[in-house]
Amino acid sequence: MSEAGLNAARQKMIDAGVAAPAIEVFSRFYELLESGATGVIREDTIDPLLDPPMLADVDITEAEAREAIGQTVIIKLNGGLGTSMGLDKAKTLLEVRDGLNFLDLITRQVLAARDRYHARLPLLLMNSFRTEADTLAHLEQYPELPVDGLPLSFMQNQEPKLRADDLTPVEWPADPTLEWCPPGHGDLYPALEGSGVLDQLLEAGFRYACVSNGDNLGAAPNATIAGWFARSGAPYAAELCRRTVNDKKGGHLAVRKADGQLILRDTAQTAPEEMDFFTDEHRHPFFHTNNLWFDLRVLRETLTERNSVLGLPLIRNEKTVDPSDGESTPVIQVESAMGAAIEVFEGATAICVGRDRFLPVKTTNELLLLRSDVYELTDEGRLVSTTETSPEVSLDSRYYKKVDKFEARIPAAPSLREAVSLKVKGDWTFGAGVRVVGSVELLDEGAARTVPDGSVLGG
Repeated sequence: MSEAGLNAARQKMIDAGVAAPAIEVFSRFYELLESGATGVIREDTIDPLLDPPMLADVDITEAEAREAIGQTVIIKLNGGLGTSMGLDKAKTLLEVRDGLNFLDLITRQVLAARDRYHARLPLLLMNSFRTEADTLAHLEQYPELPVDGLPLSFMQNQEPKLRADDLTPVEWPADPTLEWCPPGHGDLYPALEGSGVLDQLLEAGFRYACVSNGDNLGAAPNATIAGWFARSGAPYAAELCRRTVNDKKGGHLAVRKADGQLILRDTAQTAPEEMDFFTDEHRHPFFHTNNLWFDLRVLRETLTERNSVLGLPLIRNEKTVDPSDGESTPVIQVESAMGAAIEVFEGATAICVGRDRFLPVKTTNELLLLRSDVYELTDEGRLVSTTETSPEVSLDSRYYKKVDKFEARIPAAPSLREAVSLKVKGDWTFGAGVRVVGSVELLDEGAARTVPDGSVLGG
């Protein structure tokens, strides 16, 4: 092993004030990387997961639900800037609809659940150094949000990017911030421990954590799932949804043949020649929503037993030190997925939930759906579908990928309640009161065009 490279990386993290648990986790991944590990999970080593429990079949009493949600903390991953959508601040500060952003709706969801169940139900955000200040400044308008002296946030860690040729920490004097990267959302566990928040939660009497992405507004507090999880006695549980032909990229759970343990496989852990297996919604019929639950006491015990290193699988990402410059120094970023912790805990389980628990916004396609009449916004901050199925939306990335360009061309969402699909190719601006009926495709006509106010497209 390249002791010099590892020691240099460790020292760089120490000098930057990175918490000890994160340094130990990075060191393990470095050893795996240096040994040639790729993190690839071969198809012939797993069996598909075919029959998880269904949330629709769960029968939990009101008392069980109330007791479990009263011991639960809601954790949201909030470290992303939404740079792929042209944002330069926390993605959760992006307006969803009616002047409200993700943080506003998340807060409403949490406060409504508190009122309904008379629960403490803290909200805890895992921020990055790029999202912390803006996020906390926005939440100052909700003075009732903090609970029991607990913080509203804790910081995700950072780690050095490694040169691909010798695995030493890369140097980039032109912009030293580019020498660092986030460790993936598997950093949740060492960040909880290293920040001291895990012990604070336990001391305050909390037992369960429900974790989800900040841009998934479907993952509202759910007392029924909390009651099911508490009754199961499982240390860990993942929420799954049935895959459709449109769900080819999401990670999925599988059963490892060697020991019968549930594991998570993501795209980066799949060999290129086996992607057909990965994307086959019939072979692997459920995808991982990145909503998960775990027992805080079991996590504390496991981290203590393992000296802060859970042992999550490695994800090896090959990049350049400057993502915008393909000719800059090739680097390797070592990452892990928080959902991969399912293989760490014996007795871990999963549950198949409704599609209403999975409403992520990764592109302006999804943002348009949430802003349209396909969803109604309730007083509790929930987006409720008004149709049996959501229409397919595909907007030309040349003109709609960035939020500012999207909003300039679609200042008011068209009615999509009667739509099957909307595909826009070229530069189209939508007027007010537009309706889309059935399947509609606007073609690239070589020049900017406008859909007039009140138009009915299709039908």
